[in-house]
Amino acid sequence: MTDSFRRWNRSLLVVFGVFVIVFLIGPSIVIVPMGFTAGQSLSFPPVGFSLNWYGKMLSDPAWTSGFINSFQVAVCTAVVASVLGTMTALGIARGRFPGKTIANALILSPLVVPVIVIGIGMFSFFVRFKLSGTLVGMVIAHTALSVPYVVVSVSTSLRSMDRNLEMAAANLGANPWRTFRRITLPLIMPGVFAGALFAFLESWDEVVVSIFMTTTKFRTLPVVMWEQVRQVVDPTVAAVATVLLATTTTVLTLALVVRRQTPVR
Repeated sequence: MTDSFRRWNRSLLVVFGVFVIVFLIGPSIVIVPMGFTAGQSLSFPPVGFSLNWYGKMLSDPAWTSGFINSFQVAVCTAVVASVLGTMTALGIARGRFPGKTIANALILSPLVVPVIVIGIGMFSFFVRFKLSGTLVGMVIAHTALSVPYVVVSVSTSLRSMDRNLEMAAANLGANPWRTFRRITLPLIMPGVFAGALFAFLESWDEVVVSIFMTTTKFRTLPVVMWEQVRQVVDPTVAAVATVLLATTTTVLTLALVVRRQTPVR
């Protein structure tokens, strides 16, 4: 294979990669300038430049309450999912019990089961206990969707850590809890923190299950966006989408940076 042929293949690969990236992120990027339009409707390219739609976003009670509700649910979900996911990952990675493979598959099933099926099931279950349309009910629902991300992240950290450090602590007289608190947890903390960030993102962007779980008194931001798009489409939706995109990109970048801090065995 000649050098010119290699360069030609490399150039084609770069062009194809750029095309795929543009195809995937293009629709998300286009929405950003649409939120700064001076027009009264969504259009691309935007007409003029204005921050009026961001002002409307901050002054409209529907949008502000949606932001507050989504943030509260996402933070609570990240905390609860981190605790449950870390405990589950420890049990799966270190435990020896019958049906371990089946249990692991069930824990990760929210990643593959259609979300609409999960939403219908949760709605039927939570209505019975009067948790639909409440902060607690929303956090429980989003936690069920987010725990698999924490389990995967923490399990990766557990597989990459050196278990000789735990055995050394035990030989020096540390009990299991002290060993976990002083040795295991600090070593897997990057995985726990990354899992918490992914759980936050899952809750922050979740819309299908949230539609089943919300009421007129308690709605998350994605649900408000969905309702606004159904009723009237104005550039405020683009402004809110830009804020969501910026938040998601920032948290995702932080999660990837944290994951890189996990020591490789």
